[in-house]
Amino acid sequence: MVDQVLVTLDGTVHDPDAPLLYADDLAAVRGDGVFETILVRDGAPCTIELHLARLRTSAAALDLPVPDLDDWRIAVGLALDEWGSAREGVMRLVLSRGRESGGGPTGYLTVGPVADRVALARRDGISVRTLPRGFSVDTAATAPWQLLGAKTLSYATNMAALRHAHSLGADDVIFTSSEGLVLEGPRSTVLISRGRTLITPPVEHGILPGTTQQALFETAGSHRFSCRVEPLRPADLILADGLWLLSSVTLAARVHTLNGLSLPVPEIAEELSTLVDLAAETVGAEQDAA
Repeated sequence: MVDQVLVTLDGTVHDPDAPLLYADDLAAVRGDGVFETILVRDGAPCTIELHLARLRTSAAALDLPVPDLDDWRIAVGLALDEWGSAREGVMRLVLSRGRESGGGPTGYLTVGPVADRVALARRDGISVRTLPRGFSVDTAATAPWQLLGAKTLSYATNMAALRHAHSLGADDVIFTSSEGLVLEGPRSTVLISRGRTLITPPVEHGILPGTTQQALFETAGSHRFSCRVEPLRPADLILADGLWLLSSVTLAARVHTLNGLSLPVPEIAEELSTLVDLAAETVGAEQDAA
């Protein structure tokens, strides 16, 4: 059983302990590229087609060459063969602009173990702090070069926000806009419930479109839920029946504490967790299975 898998976009399986990138690759030098993180479960990549579509959208935002999704599907299949089906894994697709000295884009993917924190977040929930992002909800429309809504490799600010939250004794973060509207987590989508209505903020506010949230909304209607997209304020998070952060690997992490305030367990907590699992495993599955 391997601990790490590394496959380049040309279909070559590499030694994951051997160097891969050149020192002047713009992924390392400037964070100039895009990526996707995907849960591998039972030997299959969850919501893979949603992730590939978002990879292409993010690449377009950075003016990268259009990714050949069939090449990525082949590389994904090779990596899954190496990883096997005995345990969950985290697959990461990386596409950079390539070397500063010239040449084409760099594309590769890895598969590795799921972090211990994921199982704890799924089982016990998480504590969260709200933090200002410093952007207006209009920034995505008025300053597209900020790349809000694209999943870029430039994650230093997101990781700094998480470290700050950890220093305050919290597990995660929900960003707010300069107007005080709820945005997203550093690596997650915000979801609240009011009864059996599920609500998430609009992506037009500069939010990365969430693949797990999209899969959930495509599934929820057939399970007696209604879904809405609308602006939210921090007070809405407190007054909601339930609050979750949705992400591709953790899936549904219920927020049990927000800014030090304990939140009640909603009646639908277990049902929603099961539904998110179902959505992740069935929506946007591999093209051959569609």
